[in-house]
Order: sequence, then C-alpha cells, then structure tokens
Amino acid sequence: MSFDSDNSVSSASQALANDIIQRVANLVNEAEAETKPLELDPYRSQLFELFVMANAAGFVSEEAEIDLTADNLCRELAKGWGLTAATQQAMEEQAKLPQEQVSKMRILWSVLRLWMEWDYAWKRWDEFHPHENE
Repeated sequence: MSFDSDNSVSSASQALANDIIQRVANLVNEAEAETKPLELDPYRSQLFELFVMANAAGFVSEEAEIDLTADNLCRELAKGWGLTAATQQAMEEQAKLPQEQVSKMRILWSVLRLWMEWDYAWKRWDEFHPHENE
C-alpha cells in the first residue's frame, strides 16, 4: 500500500506517509485477525499514536502536500484492500459485497470515525485549554 503524490513532495515525507498508511493497515489487519474492535486498547492507543505522527508531520490537513485526513487515509486503505474495486463491481452487478469486504468496510468506518474524532478534538484543544499554552 502506498500513497501516490506529485513529484514536489520530498521523498522523506512520501516515505513517512507510506509508513503511516502501512502501519494503520497492519494494525487494522491485526485487530481483525484477533476479532477485537479498534475502539479498544491496545489498538485504539496504537492508532492514536499513528494519528499523532501524521498530525505532527502536517499530513492531517486538506491543504497539506500529503493529505492524510480521515477521508483520504480511508480512501488509500480501501484502494489497497481492493475494497474500492469490489464496491464498484458490486454496484455495477447489483450484487451484495462479499462478506470479507463487508468486514473490511466496517473496520474502515471505525478508522474513519476515530481519525475524525481525534482531528476535531485536536483542532479545538486550545479553545478549551486557553491557559495551558501560556
């Protein structure tokens, strides 16, 4: 799984973004194999650490050179898992998604929701903690 971007992005940034995406994918696969929800530790805290890395790198912004906002991260994961193609094929054939893909879709929703919640809270931190930065 790798994130494609234009040539203006540094190779170090590209490598970091790809590493974050791959580590999220590995974490999701591990949680799925253990039949444990991402919302519980150790998966939740490990996913949060990856969010913090992406945010610190400046990737959790639609204006960033590398966009790892919740939508784009999940788009990359879906593409890597073949979920995008499977969903499109199911729609074209007016058929149900295979069970394996339904499972991936559910866990993808968990990633999306958690990443969005953390992004929202992170951006509003100063609003609720005004005196901690003084």
